[in-house]
Parts: sequence; C-alpha cells; structure tokens
Amino acid sequence: MTSPDPELSPRRAARAEAERLATAALSLPAATSSPAEGAPVEPVTRRQLRAAATGAIAMQPGAAPARADASAPVGGRSERSGPLSSVRAALAALPARRRRRLAITAGCAVAAVGGLLLIIGAVAGSGADATASATVDDAALTAAAAGPPAVPDAGLPVPEVSAVAATATPCDDPAFTAALAAGDDTAAIAAAGGGSAFRAAVASGIAPCVSLSDPDREWVVVNKQRPLDPIDYRAGDLIMPQNVRALEDSALRAAAANALTAMVKAASDAGAGEIGYLSAFRSYSTQQSTYAGRVAVGGVAEADRESARAGYSEHQSGLAVDIVPCTGSCGTLDDVAASPQGAWVREHAWEFGFITRYAEGRESVSGYEPEAWHQRYIGPELARAYHEGGYTTLEEFFGLPAAPTY
Repeated sequence: MTSPDPELSPRRAARAEAERLATAALSLPAATSSPAEGAPVEPVTRRQLRAAATGAIAMQPGAAPARADASAPVGGRSERSGPLSSVRAALAALPARRRRRLAITAGCAVAAVGGLLLIIGAVAGSGADATASATVDDAALTAAAAGPPAVPDAGLPVPEVSAVAATATPCDDPAFTAALAAGDDTAAIAAAGGGSAFRAAVASGIAPCVSLSDPDREWVVVNKQRPLDPIDYRAGDLIMPQNVRALEDSALRAAAANALTAMVKAASDAGAGEIGYLSAFRSYSTQQSTYAGRVAVGGVAEADRESARAGYSEHQSGLAVDIVPCTGSCGTLDDVAASPQGAWVREHAWEFGFITRYAEGRESVSGYEPEAWHQRYIGPELARAYHEGGYTTLEEFFGLPAAPTY
C-alpha cells in the first residue's frame, strides 16, 4: 500500500488516500458471491456508498475496523460477506463510465468523513486542559440569557439630591460692602452679623474684601511681619481724649479716644482708681527715636523685644495707648500689672473695645514681652468676640501666622 505524500497537508493527504482506496475498491475482482454473468444488478444506494467509504477508511494502516462485518484482511483477497462485498459486486456490473463517476462521488464522501474524524481526533486529543478551559460559569450564562432585571411597576428608584447652599460671605452683601466703602467699621461689622461672625469670615478666608492691612481700619493687624502701609502712615482723625490725665501730649484716633474716656470714667466709678496714660500716637519719626533709644541701652535684640521699629508700631496706627495707674500722682508702666486699675482693666477693657495686645506667655506669637499697660483698640464688637473666644493675640484671632521676629 502506497503511503500518502508526506509533503501534503493532513487534510489533503487524507482526501487523496480516501480517493485512492475507493478507486481500488471499485477495481477489485468480484467475489465468488458476485452475481452471475447477465444477472440483474441492484442499483447502488447512498447508504451502500457510505458503507463503502467507511470500509475504505478502515483499511488505512492503524485504523480500527468500523464494524466486524465491514472489515477485511488487507494482505489477502478473501472477503467476508457484508456491505462492502455487495457494493463491489454491484459496481463491477456497471459500465466503466458509471463506475468512474461513482468512484469520484465515493472519494468525496470518504474525504468528508476523514476530515470529520481528523477534527474529532484533534478535539479528543486536547485532553484535560481543553476540558478545563471549556468549563463555563453556569450562573453567568444563566444571568446573561435572562437579560436585565425587569423594571418594577413603581419604576426605578430616583436618587435624592440635597441642595447645598453656597457659603455665605459678607462680601456679597451690599450693606456690608457699602459700609466698607464709607469707612464705617461699626456698620460693616453689624452687617456681617456681629463681631464673632465677622472674625470667622475673615479668619476662614471667605471675606477677601476685608483687608487686615488697611491702617484706617480698627481691625488692622500690625506686627513684625506686617508693617503699616504706607510705612510712614499717619491717621487723619487724631484727637486728645477728654477728661483723661495725659503725661505727654499724645492723641488717639477719634473712636479710640472716646472709648478711653468712657473706660477711665467707668473705672473711677467702680472704685478702681484713676487711670492716666503715658503715650498714645507716635509718628514715624518719633518711633524712630524711641526705638533708637532702646537699642542704645540694651542692643538690637533686647530693643526688638520691647519696642517696635518705625513703621511696625501699633502706636503709629493711633489705636494703641500705654496706660498708668494714678493715685494723686501717676505711677510707671511697670506698676500697672499689680495695681487695682490694672486688675480692673483686665476684666472690663473689652467692654469698651480694648484688648491687652501683648499678653503673658505669648511672646512667641506676638513678638513682644508681656505689656499689661499696652491697650489696643479694636472696637466693642470685635473686643467682645476676642474676650468670649478666649483669644490672647490678634494673630490667632484672625488666623494669621505668628510674628516673633522681623
């Protein structure tokens, strides 16, 4: 038996071999059981051709017989009775042209069957790995076949969306901005909702229209990191406080001067004693001289702890005053902390709009040693918020960084 051309593809080789076997089957001599000469021959049916093709494939080397009755020894000429021998006998009685046509048809059938067997063999030969890879998630298939869930009669749930109001800012209030434009600090703070609301808005950054650097405002913050602007600023509404003992001719801005007058009277009426003052407004040039005198005595480092450089002094703003206790004659700045006047001021100064600007233990924030005598005017509403909030520095009050050094 001739082997297929090894250069052919497996499919073409199988087809060629099947055609060869079918043609060989047609050319085999009739068996002893073949019909006699001249006997009628039954037509060849499609079933018989399929059986012939199966038998032809079974003749290939290494192929297992399809059925016991369709097998025959390849090496000999003796045949068992069965479909293959009957077909051979029927085909032998046909004319040569008819046999060739049937051979082509049988070859095509054999090729088709051979191709199918090759495919089956390839699939079967893939082994356990192929079986494992073909495993399908039954739950996923079921869900995919079922499709999306049905919409309930009530419809799909609608998410609840809550409207969030935009953060309110005083700068959007016409009354507030009008008060700012008019320079009326008291009206601006009232329009913002009071001292605490104003402070919160400024400290949180939602009131950008409020400047803590404007020297004309009662809330201006002056420290070693925040000089006055302009550096030689001089307030235009400076007046002398009425009915207050002044140890030197030194004025204050009008609102601060009037508040000092009221506070001194209230302290006297409460039996705390008389309050006078040593110094209030200092001009840029005066502050230069004052600072230079401190440097001459104790050096720059010591001077910076107790005196501001020109342009960085709260006294230059016209909103700060250094008070002294007076009993007949007036004492010194160092006498304030232990005096009845000093104790009363610590408790009640905020009611008149004043705060003790440089408190005990806050040098790392304010930049200065404690000064019980240094009272800074910020207005009654802000002073109340400062007092009730427990603040000890303006830096913390307005959310500003500490300013211990220049």
